[in-house]
Amino acid sequence: MSYAAFKNIDIGSDLWPVARGLARQKNEYKAILQAADAPRQGDLDGRGSLSQKTLVKFCEFFLKICIDQVEYMNILLDFKVLSERIRIHVEEMTAMKELPKGSYTLLREALLIGEFQKGKAQEITGFKDRAAREVLYALVKKGLLVSDTPRGPVRLGFPIDVVERWFPQLYPVTRR
Repeated sequence: MSYAAFKNIDIGSDLWPVARGLARQKNEYKAILQAADAPRQGDLDGRGSLSQKTLVKFCEFFLKICIDQVEYMNILLDFKVLSERIRIHVEEMTAMKELPKGSYTLLREALLIGEFQKGKAQEITGFKDRAAREVLYALVKKGLLVSDTPRGPVRLGFPIDVVERWFPQLYPVTRR
């Protein structure tokens, strides 16, 4: 089944797709899924024409994947751990002069409360108005903070170049 197929039957979400776990064990998943369609193996293997034993094995595998992904996302989205990954990344970017000082405080605020008004940047950073706006602008320009409108509140953005730093191993490694 594809990610879209799972979404159509309300399994997974944009945040936690079961497909991620299945992709990480693609070969085993395909083998067990194929085996789930095996013919019945004797009189004690279910009532239909297909094997109940192999169907149960697939269900157990699928549920194990679901539990693994819930545990993984729980760790990945733990506030303290995520905040620390973001802080370290921002400190490195600041040291390389790719982000201004004060960037982490605005990102942390967005992580903590979801979104904030742009006018609060001065209060959050403790900087003077112009310096606070420069930090805010730099974060918006990099896509680390996003807004639906030019004057609207900002929230965390997740540009592709930070996903692996903030959410390590979110996507399976693909070989070319």
